[in-house]
Amino acid sequence: MSDLKNFLNFSSEFQNTEKIILRDYLSLERTKLANERTLLSYIRSSFYLLLSGIALVQLEDLNQINFLGYVAFLLSGIALLIGIYRFRKLNKQLLIFYKQVKDLEKQDLT
Repeated sequence: MSDLKNFLNFSSEFQNTEKIILRDYLSLERTKLANERTLLSYIRSSFYLLLSGIALVQLEDLNQINFLGYVAFLLSGIALLIGIYRFRKLNKQLLIFYKQVKDLEKQDLT
């Protein structure tokens, strides 16, 4: 059970206490873009699994592998759900970090 929890969690809660420089802002943007790219990869993989499932179900000569089509349907849905979950979780962590950066900037201005 702890392995599943570690898989679903990306990192521990990080609290930034230092001033953010340009390199760090760019790093955050790269991370956000990589997160979007990863979501698109999950969607693409899910779509390919869906297409292969449709192809396997419609094969009339090979009825004994029909079940593989239904397994592909199931895996397609699971892959899509995992991708969306991971995207939202990392996006939420990035938003928390952006908020920490803004709070630090406000403290520096005062």
